[in-house]
Amino acid sequence: MGFTYRNPERSTDPQRAVEHARSIIVAARPYRAVDEPERPPGAQARVARYAWVDHYAPLRIGLRAIAARIKQADHRAVAFADDNSVVDREVAHLGGLGWFGKNANILLPGAGSFFVLGSIITTAEYPVGEPVADGCGSCRRCLDGCPTGAIVAPGVVDANTCLAWLVQRPGTFPVEYREVLGDRLYGCDDCQEVCPPAVRLGDGHRVDLVDASEPVQAWVDVLDLLEATDDELIERHGRWYVADRNPVWLRRNALIVLGNTGDDGDERTRRVLAGYRAHDDEMLREHAEWAARRLADRVGA
Repeated sequence: MGFTYRNPERSTDPQRAVEHARSIIVAARPYRAVDEPERPPGAQARVARYAWVDHYAPLRIGLRAIAARIKQADHRAVAFADDNSVVDREVAHLGGLGWFGKNANILLPGAGSFFVLGSIITTAEYPVGEPVADGCGSCRRCLDGCPTGAIVAPGVVDANTCLAWLVQRPGTFPVEYREVLGDRLYGCDDCQEVCPPAVRLGDGHRVDLVDASEPVQAWVDVLDLLEATDDELIERHGRWYVADRNPVWLRRNALIVLGNTGDDGDERTRRVLAGYRAHDDEMLREHAEWAARRLADRVGA
């Protein structure tokens, strides 16, 4: 995924981010919810757990508080979270926070993989952590459970076939992966949901979203999304990675989800699809035509 590794010379050299850096402190914050919202009725699009709320915001607050303490000792210290300045998964591995699972996620011993990561790059010098032993063993459930077979070898993910990337990538959504996209609008949790350490050990590391400072976006009404204005979509989902801040990619994904999950007999669904089949954007017209055919095929199946 290009946006996570766009500039290797910078993101693999901490001194590009903080001159004279000597240490990196890496931290993880769980994002699996204590109570998961039930699926609402109607055509609903699923959102990966990490994107339900902004889990990086409280992580940044904690990292910046630690960085402030380091600065009091006359060292430089800068916090990074969800930032291209550092490949945080590699830092987490080298620092002994976790091991690389076969799905390329970091798994924390006794905790699993449902975590967001962040780092502090500092001129202070701290003891170096030791990498932890691999905990996957012979398990290959993530490889077998990936809906597109994107995990082509242990620890190697082909982003060109990974649904988590395809829903973010601009352009036409590959036809061969539209049905398997199912009801996913943003992200994909499948390789974690079948991972024994993530599922079994992750139960003890959850966050309560009841007091979240923003609405929990576990499900998105597909028809509401398709009828919303661009400004409304950016206001609702603007913290997600949306290429070029262009809601057309959310609309593209929603049309596929509507084709996979919608009701061909619903008048509102037909009206929305008819509007998109006559849309000014050729790409959206094509995806609407696909969705209409998919709905008809599902009715006839």
